[in-house]
Amino acid sequence: MDQGRTSEFAFVTEDLKKVYGEGAAAVHALRGVSMNVPRGEFVVLLGPSGSGKSTLLNILGGLDSATSGKAMFGDVELTALSDARLTRYRREHVGFVFQFYNLMPSLTARENVELVTEISENPLDVNEALSLVGLTERADHFPAQMSGGEQQRVAIARAVAKNPNVLFCDEPTGALDSSTGRAVLRVLRRVNKELGATVIVVTHAAATAEMANRVIHFADGDIREVVVNEHPKSPDEIVW
Repeated sequence: MDQGRTSEFAFVTEDLKKVYGEGAAAVHALRGVSMNVPRGEFVVLLGPSGSGKSTLLNILGGLDSATSGKAMFGDVELTALSDARLTRYRREHVGFVFQFYNLMPSLTARENVELVTEISENPLDVNEALSLVGLTERADHFPAQMSGGEQQRVAIARAVAKNPNVLFCDEPTGALDSSTGRAVLRVLRRVNKELGATVIVVTHAAATAEMANRVIHFADGDIREVVVNEHPKSPDEIVW
């Protein structure tokens, strides 16, 4: 699947809606979201729990389907793809980082990353991925021998090892203290700058938005405001 090069945007959505359930019990998770995400930006989706931001991330990441509307990845209409083609899209183009690390406890950091490189078409070298997140010297340690921040950085290395076009992060610092959280944000910024990946971070932590190129404010299943930061802060400047 080729993303195509005629679009300047990584993603474009038009009147995207997601409804869970039917009738009086229906939950409207997305209420007609329309937005553009330029390629190569560091984007924060900011809003309280239940505002729809994770639902949007899951649709853009090919993990969930929309009820109606359109979502484009470059020139590819994600909302028109079959399950098989969505699987291919996730495998070839997308990396995921979640709040909880989902590492294999019986495997070392290097082996956790190798799991992804073995099924990717154009992966990074495993050592390069671990170096990118500053864990070269911890490569042979198991998750139980690592701190929470180190485990999250292994999870990021695993996600970027497939050399994705887009890195989706859902509350990546939610379980971390401020110092460790900044370390993780530094890694995400490095991935954005050095690999050129579009990074989309879902969070309710307003401070994280200060390092984004673009902040998309969510509430009640829709976009309330889009703010473009002309001078994003570095992770070290953020006050938690």
